[in-house]
Amino acid sequence: MPETQSEKSAVARFALIIVCLGSIIGPIGMASVNIAIPDLAADLQANAKMVSWLPTLFILSSVIFMLPASKLADNYGRKRIYAYGLALNAFSSFMCGLGTSIEWVLFWRFVQGAAAAMIFGTGVAIITSVTPSHKRGAALGIAAACVYVGLTVAPAVGGWLTELWGWRSVFLFQVPIVIALLLLIKLRLSGEWKNDEKTQYDWWGTGIFAAFSSSLVYGLSILPNILGFATLGFSAVSLTLFIVHQSRSRRPLIRVQMFRESRVFSMSLATSLLMYASNFPLVFLMSLYLQYVKELGPSHAGQVILVQALSMAIMAPLSGKLADRFEPRLVATLGCIIVACGLYILSLMNTETSITYIVCSLLLIGFGFGLFSTPNNNAIMGGVQVHEVGVASASMSLSRTIGNLFGMSLVNLMVHYYLGNAQFTQEQNPALIQTVEMALNMSLVFVVVACVISALRGKSRTA
Repeated sequence: MPETQSEKSAVARFALIIVCLGSIIGPIGMASVNIAIPDLAADLQANAKMVSWLPTLFILSSVIFMLPASKLADNYGRKRIYAYGLALNAFSSFMCGLGTSIEWVLFWRFVQGAAAAMIFGTGVAIITSVTPSHKRGAALGIAAACVYVGLTVAPAVGGWLTELWGWRSVFLFQVPIVIALLLLIKLRLSGEWKNDEKTQYDWWGTGIFAAFSSSLVYGLSILPNILGFATLGFSAVSLTLFIVHQSRSRRPLIRVQMFRESRVFSMSLATSLLMYASNFPLVFLMSLYLQYVKELGPSHAGQVILVQALSMAIMAPLSGKLADRFEPRLVATLGCIIVACGLYILSLMNTETSITYIVCSLLLIGFGFGLFSTPNNNAIMGGVQVHEVGVASASMSLSRTIGNLFGMSLVNLMVHYYLGNAQFTQEQNPALIQTVEMALNMSLVFVVVACVISALRGKSRTA
């Protein structure tokens, strides 16, 4: 029996609630770990090089599994893959909390990244599937705001948990919350959203893309070693093979022709990649700077860092409404410019910089990023045909995670170069400050380029 309009609206509202809850939990699990890194490193006797892999492996796994997860969701159901991702996230978090060595934690962080790919690769597609196009910008804005709410509370939650119960609690606390959300999906969220016909899965494409991502990260981490340059060359060849393979495949993971067919789609993705490459390493770097250089406790450091995500959370719903009424390109570009100003101000900090100065800089960055993200997401989803929203959603998440991965990989390189196998101590503060300064300048360059691309992308069309 066909659903009535009121029933469809009820399902859309509840689906949005479910996705939003997952969008809060996921970032908390990802970002709160950054605040616990000093305690984790001390307890497991991990050096700077090993510690820098904690966020990198998480993002690498997300990149590798993002397209497979979205393709499986299109074939077997977006709600199903979303729920499986939540379950895997809970299990891998539990295993991280049991870790007795840094290698153990790194392995399960990689698994946790795969779970994140299943969650974020399908969440936006669920919202797009059930929300009318004229309300999509507002719905995406709410979902984006929830991501930023998760990012907002993550540093504070990570700091409080670390001080009260140690670093393991940062992983373990989310397990019962995820289980409760899974029960809610099972009992209350009816329906399923997938393609009418199943398509064959491209295992070759998945393997080639995994080779590209892994070799890119590893190659960057060991520069300027000659093996690093050779590995990066292999990464470039793998990317070329992936593009050629996808363009010739009858059942591709992603239809690369989409990038040629829509200038707005392709340039919006490029802007997203650069913006996230500039932003993701910030929490990791600021956590180390505030706790080692400024000697703040985990709780205090978390409260300083949360102002950036708080301003994002405030701006994301407003920018979503602006994207429904005005040209998304203009709103997003303004956000890019504001982020560039904030990064420039932050890049001038040193050992004597006041906490107030840092807070104001982070506030400006968050304000601009919140203004950028939702209009840019709306432009991406509006640049494809309706039957390709699943792939577009995955492409959007993929551009974000590749940006995160690329930015964090470059920071990895800087950490390896300046700090190497040294333990984090007061004696290493000059090297840490050099790392932070170089990373902030790198981020500023990325944002300036993103401003130009965003301004030149052209007008968006309605999905």
